[in-house]
Amino acid sequence: MADTADMKHIRGHALPAPLGAIVRLHEAVFSGLERLLSGWFNGFAARFVFASLLLLYYLNSGWNKLGDGLFGFLHPSTGAYASILPPIFEQYGYSETALPFFPWHVIVLLGTWSEILLPLLIVVGLFSRVAALGMIVFIVVQSYVDVTYLGLEGKFIGSMFDRFPDAIIFDQRMLWIFVLLMIVVNGPGKLSLDHLLGRRFR
Repeated sequence: MADTADMKHIRGHALPAPLGAIVRLHEAVFSGLERLLSGWFNGFAARFVFASLLLLYYLNSGWNKLGDGLFGFLHPSTGAYASILPPIFEQYGYSETALPFFPWHVIVLLGTWSEILLPLLIVVGLFSRVAALGMIVFIVVQSYVDVTYLGLEGKFIGSMFDRFPDAIIFDQRMLWIFVLLMIVVNGPGKLSLDHLLGRRFR
């Protein structure tokens, strides 16, 4: 009976007492860590990683798509059309004034605003799940344009399980999307405006 008391049973298999003690220690340490970080860490960490890696990248890119002057946000630059609608822009002779307002101007406006607003919403944690989902769509469209119209090919695209970790599409941007999925699935965490608003209107 003494020997039986000193055994740890896991999945129907008896473990020697020293190994059982290690398993219990492992469970105690990481269960405690999980409780300590529960509710705030995952969302905060995902937003922090996004901010440190991608916030300035997208803000700079979006800012460069704005037109001149106070109302430049209503009149995107020529570069915005060339970046967002390369084949359509070429079709209309590289003239934004020749493009029909709907849908092409609307698409460029929404793309430009999204590149600035969505990252800011994610970082401050406001409407984070919707913003992260929108950012995922943006990255997918961005990648499609890069590959289909801007000539990204070969090793720059990469592929899954190819043992090379530095391709732009299947390595970098897949990781970007994974970070955003963490926010979509788990939310932004307690250190966010979403959490404060949720408590206010609950």
